[in-house]
Amino acid sequence: MKSGSILIIDDDADVLLTAELVLKKEFRRVATERDPRRLAAALRGEPFDVVLLDMNFSPGTTSGQEGVECLRTVEKFSPDTKVIFMTAYGGVETAVKAIKEGASDFVVKPWDNQKLVATVGATLRFSQAAQTVKDLETRQRELSRYIGAPDAEIVGGSPAIERLLGDIQKVARTDAAVLILGENGTGKELVARAIHRASARAGNPFVHVDLGAVPESLFESELFGHKKGAFTDAKEDRAGRFEIAAGGTLFLDEIGNLTLPLQAKLLGVLQTGQVTRVGTDKPVQMNARIVSATNMARDDLLDKLQFRQDLLYRINTVEIHVPPLRERPDDIGLLINHYAHCFAKKYGKTVAPVAARTLDELREYSWPGNVRELVHAVERAVIMAEDSLLRLQDLLVQRRAAAAPQDPQQLNLEELEKTAMRQAIAKHGGNLSRAAQELGLGRTTLYRKMAKHGL
Repeated sequence: MKSGSILIIDDDADVLLTAELVLKKEFRRVATERDPRRLAAALRGEPFDVVLLDMNFSPGTTSGQEGVECLRTVEKFSPDTKVIFMTAYGGVETAVKAIKEGASDFVVKPWDNQKLVATVGATLRFSQAAQTVKDLETRQRELSRYIGAPDAEIVGGSPAIERLLGDIQKVARTDAAVLILGENGTGKELVARAIHRASARAGNPFVHVDLGAVPESLFESELFGHKKGAFTDAKEDRAGRFEIAAGGTLFLDEIGNLTLPLQAKLLGVLQTGQVTRVGTDKPVQMNARIVSATNMARDDLLDKLQFRQDLLYRINTVEIHVPPLRERPDDIGLLINHYAHCFAKKYGKTVAPVAARTLDELREYSWPGNVRELVHAVERAVIMAEDSLLRLQDLLVQRRAAAAPQDPQQLNLEELEKTAMRQAIAKHGGNLSRAAQELGLGRTTLYRKMAKHGL
């Protein structure tokens, strides 16, 4: 398959026609331009790998300065593009000087066709190799952000967890798209990581993207990457999350928070298997396993006004449901003692196993925030404990706060909003879609306000 995009700049129409006829047999695309003043516009329009550039355009001019000025234009608007100068026989010395200015090579007019093709081909290969190195460096920089990310185990021995672990082992052996369903705080990311660890891709990156936290204006840049200068703040080339996850797993968390237009853009990539960085027209083959997660109820996912059904079919070859904590009360003791040990080690404390009577009472609590709420409660209890015992009142601060009678004089809007949100979430068993509907909010707005209030 032909590759390479070549732009030829020369004021001689015969030279342009001859070069185009020779080069278009060997390269994917060849464009020509007679007016050097239109060079900047041509480079802004679409990227070129190589520019074949005459050194002199004005009649009687032989200094080569016009060519050097065009070279500066290429460096400004397309710094990764390589330049080959074309010069008459007497201008070889000038061309050599121009190479010192930053050109990659030069050809002498009239040229030998085979030598012209060889020179452009060698420069193209150098350009592609340099771009490959740059892409790898960019990918490595972005990937370094994920090194050291938590890779905690799934704790539990209840029948619900045993079934979950069995499902993980089954799907991990394949590259099938997986959709993880579950309430907030149930551990959907842990399930995604467990699938990755048990898969043939375990030696490659696991890249987590919280789609609920990606601004709509930056969606394409974050996921697909961008080229330097593609928009105001694009100060360097950057690989998107799809490229960074090459060979590994891309975890699209909170996919239910995407608007319908963004769902359409994601669907396009999943259908074609290719991503194109913002500011380029070069598609890159996608090689990442897609695992998605959402706290949306199954009924909401089937509502075409909230979620595209064609996208749903792309991401849910296999569905895994993560049970809420209230459906596996037998795991509460294991979880509390496990995290108590972890936090005791972290904070340099000694903690005794939680008493059986205390655990019985903890199992009666509904845990609307699921495992995330339990982990925060245990951490707080370990920090505040006066001795090695973790007491019920230390572990259930949230329950006591919710049960406490409300001060009729409490009119602080922030506190009222926080209380209303907590009660709505508890009422609907952690189902955020229904809680948002009860509160008269959109799910994205509720998600943002929960983060604001630390819920």
